[in-house]
This record gives sequence, C-alpha cells and structure tokens, in this order.
Amino acid sequence: MNVGVIGLGAMGAGMARNLAKHDLLGTVWNRTTEKAEALAAELGVTAAATPEDVAAACEVIITCVSADADVLEVVDAMAPGLQEGAVVVDTSTIGVNTVHEAAPRVAGRGARFLDAPVSGGREGAENGQLVVMVGGDGEALVQAMPALEAIGKSVTHMGDSGSGQATKAVNQIMVAGINQAVTEALAFGQAMGLDMDRVIDVVGGGAAGNWFLTHRGPTMVRGTYDPGFKAALHHKDLSICRRMLENMGVSLPTVEMTLKHYERLMEQGHGDEDISTLYRLKQEMFEQGNKRSL
Repeated sequence: MNVGVIGLGAMGAGMARNLAKHDLLGTVWNRTTEKAEALAAELGVTAAATPEDVAAACEVIITCVSADADVLEVVDAMAPGLQEGAVVVDTSTIGVNTVHEAAPRVAGRGARFLDAPVSGGREGAENGQLVVMVGGDGEALVQAMPALEAIGKSVTHMGDSGSGQATKAVNQIMVAGINQAVTEALAFGQAMGLDMDRVIDVVGGGAAGNWFLTHRGPTMVRGTYDPGFKAALHHKDLSICRRMLENMGVSLPTVEMTLKHYERLMEQGHGDEDISTLYRLKQEMFEQGNKRSL
C-alpha cells in the first residue's frame, strides 16, 4: 500500500512519521512547501508539488487540515488525480454537512471517502495512539485499515458517512465539560492553599480521575500551557457542535460557556495555548473573589 498525507501540522506530521515506521508512507504535501520538503527528506519519501500529485501516486490519501473549507478545497484539488478505487480518509474535525459535500465529489472520481476524525491530541499522533472514529463504506475502511492501524490504537466503524464526525462532536462536547470541571476544581484547590501535586495524585486515583487531570493538571497549576490541543482549535470544533445543535433547536450550557471563555482567552492572545489555559480564567475568579472579601 502506498499512502499519502496531506496537511503536516502537529497531527499530520505525527501520523506521517508513524506511517513511515510501518513502510506505508509514499508522498506528503503541505501548503507550506518547506515543511513538506523537510519532512519528506527526514522520512525518505516524496514531497508532492500538488494534492493532485499525491492522489495520483497513492491508493490511500489521509487528509488532516483545519477547517471545513480547507477540506473541500483539498478534495477538489486532488480530485483530478484520484485513482479508481482509492480511499480518501479525512481525519480533520469538520461538520457532518461538509462530509456530505465531500463524499460525492470523491465518489464522482470513482474513489471513496471516509470521515475519520481522531482523538488523542499531539501526543497520540506522535505515538501512534490515536482513537479513530470512522463513518462511511465498510469495504473502504477495510482497504484503509492498515494505514489507520499505523496511526491509531483503536479504529471503530461508527456507521454511514458523517457518523465519524457526529461521534467526534460528542467527544468535543465532553472534552469541554472535562476542561471546565478540572480547571475549576484545581483553581479551587489552589485557592485553598493545598499541595496541588498531592491533590492531583489523590483525586486522580479516585472516581474523578481522568486523562486530562493526570496529563494537564501538573502543568496548568505551574502556569505552563504548551499546546497538546490548542484552545483556538477547540473553539472551532465547538462552533461546529453549536451549528449542529442549532439544527436540533437545542443550546447546551457547556458548549456556550466554553465558547465564551475561549473567545476571551483568544482576545488575550492565548488561542495557540493548550485548552488547559482555561485555568487562567478560573484563577482570576478566585483572585477577584479574594479582593472583594478584603
């Protein structure tokens, strides 16, 4: 199998490296040519001149870009080069409606489209430990499975086209709630004067334990917010969730509150920090409360 990767940000580059480790990677492409050329030289593969060239050279093409419009642009750009029977696997987080636009465009070239968003952040991409949730044709998934198993620790077929993105929306709403709960609780603990390393260790071993607390708790209480998952990207994803919810006539408090908090953080210049930067706002609440009590 010859696999191509389009989009070499933190996630895409990690996927490409793991595909190369499994001798599956053949071609890469990125809008920033220098980034593609550097990674291609590192991995001993080809840096394609265009998405069309990637499609012409590969049976499976993995795309990992930022936004809905980017996915459709890349699909249109690669379309003339798509081989009959090829599989396009989009790992971006986009709306279900965008999936329903992209899939027919790919099908029109005799290829198949899978919406396969991932969870696990930069660490998961680098370590080949992503959770992949897939919507689309089951036979296409079987064809693409060696590539997906190279980048993920689990690959689950969620159903028809769009089901992968719907599942990712569930994930992103849940992440927002976890972020709110963990940052708020740890800010409370810090305001109480507790030893926060002990708090994280003790609480993490009980019913409230979770991945975010264990991996981001120790850094946030020290004011370090190196991005695993950028706040601006989660804001984008939650905006997609909001549009899906609007179609249902529903507004979820966690989604609305987190969007507002991220907007404030982005205005302050923290959008490229990890989502745990929400801790900044929780600390401010306690600082303001202390001032009022004096």
